[in-house]
Amino acid sequence: MPDLIKALMMDVDGVLVRGRPEDGRHWSTSLETDLGLRADTLQQEFFNVYWEDVVLGRLTLEDSLSPVLRKIAPHLSPEQLIAYWFERDSRLDHDLLKELATLRSSGMPIYLATNQEHRRAQHLMQNLGLAEYVDGIHYSAQLGTRKPSRDFFDTVASKVELPANTLVLVDDTLDNVTAATAAGWKALHWTPGRSLADRLQEL
Repeated sequence: MPDLIKALMMDVDGVLVRGRPEDGRHWSTSLETDLGLRADTLQQEFFNVYWEDVVLGRLTLEDSLSPVLRKIAPHLSPEQLIAYWFERDSRLDHDLLKELATLRSSGMPIYLATNQEHRRAQHLMQNLGLAEYVDGIHYSAQLGTRKPSRDFFDTVASKVELPANTLVLVDDTLDNVTAATAAGWKALHWTPGRSLADRLQEL
């Protein structure tokens, strides 16, 4: 492990969590069949309108979903949709988690650095058990800023009290990787299929 790496910052969606448990497809793939709600309608009425405020912690997930569901799916409650979403979006990359466990046992601090609202951040740590593999979580609704904003990376570096150039972001979104590098971090554009340890050695 390169000596200049003092902590790993792991993205969640697309890295540690990759879609539906049974096949890895997007969580909303069977939304219409299962709950009678079209995914494109939910995207248009909820995500396009409210998600920025939700993921930055300005609105709660429940409060923003309530008026939307009354309009497009009155047969559903926010809790029903949230439960379905979280359960369907939960396929863990166990091989990568094993690598994280090995790195962490050797003394490498590991954190989640992710764009999440409060409910799912808690779900990831507690219900999906990611708290067992990391030293903490830094997420957008908690920080009031999101990737790829420079503020996100500067705030996280300040919170862990480590120089930016000793932090490594592992993320599947190229814009986030580029932004992390611009903020002075090291960064890996994650694609499944290679070991994390090998990728880190390349740094």
